[in-house]
Amino acid sequence: MRLLVTGGAGFIGSNFVHHVIAHTDHHVTVLDKLTYAGNRASLAGLPDDRLSFVHGDIADAPLVDRLTAEAHAVVHYAAESHNDNSLDDPRPFVDTNIIGTYTLLEAARRHGTRFHHISTDEVYGDLELDDPARFTETTPYNPSSPYSSTKAGSDLLVRAWVRSFGVQATISNCSNNYGPYQHVEKFIPRQITNVLRGQRPKLYGAGLNVRDWIHADDHSAAVLTILEKGRIGETYLIGADGEKSNREVVELILTTLGQPADAYDHVSDRAGHDLRYAIDSSKLRTDLGWKPQFGDFEAGLAATIQWYRDNEPWWAPQKDATEAQYRAKGQ
Repeated sequence: MRLLVTGGAGFIGSNFVHHVIAHTDHHVTVLDKLTYAGNRASLAGLPDDRLSFVHGDIADAPLVDRLTAEAHAVVHYAAESHNDNSLDDPRPFVDTNIIGTYTLLEAARRHGTRFHHISTDEVYGDLELDDPARFTETTPYNPSSPYSSTKAGSDLLVRAWVRSFGVQATISNCSNNYGPYQHVEKFIPRQITNVLRGQRPKLYGAGLNVRDWIHADDHSAAVLTILEKGRIGETYLIGADGEKSNREVVELILTTLGQPADAYDHVSDRAGHDLRYAIDSSKLRTDLGWKPQFGDFEAGLAATIQWYRDNEPWWAPQKDATEAQYRAKGQ
């Protein structure tokens, strides 16, 4: 197949591109705006005969139409995705997550192109820390930030275009990803790179907020499975049963790097900080036969720490500016 992957120079998108090149014979065209979170270096070393790169905006309708016409399927990763940034300036999230998704859907509608939409578990809001429940495909949407609300809106657009126009689309909502090529503004790489630079990690509030962590390789394998086997119009939740509190993650990073477990600083909490995310991915596992390969979070985190150790030239240019922005907000 010829795949058009939007946001393929970002964190999760670039991991998917690497996975596709390694495990299929597909050709991939990456469409990426190369905002601060996109990095051409994340695609370095991939074969030129299997990969094409287009620098452009998913809201550019003529460009999107041309690329969609040439593709058998669109895999839509492109999104503004950082909660803190959405609280500072929501407008880019509306432009990319809503208008950009609309533009892609219209192109898929015109050309009859298979469409898979990547979303987040954050559209469901959050759960109490002591609640045994987990999100399922039927959990009502209850987003709490400009980021998660625009992702919820994009999900609903996909559902409407399937029902109203017959677009051949599926949706996946995934839990928090970790792994190579993640921007240092995000929680796990920020803490890893702080320790590698001899700085103390930063923990929002008391650090009790729980996230359901999944390695980006497992997310990539799940998306490819849905693309190949998923039922049109269906939503699939992707998770690896990796619930950890932020404090547990920071302490594990520190001890893995040979530091005392309590060698971190508490900083002011994020506004509207969701308490807990938890995914029930039984539908994906039962219906499509997918299962995670990184069942051991500690092993996956250790591999991620090693990647950041080995690839400082990739993340160092981002680090100083990112930390300056956090310092300005007391975080």
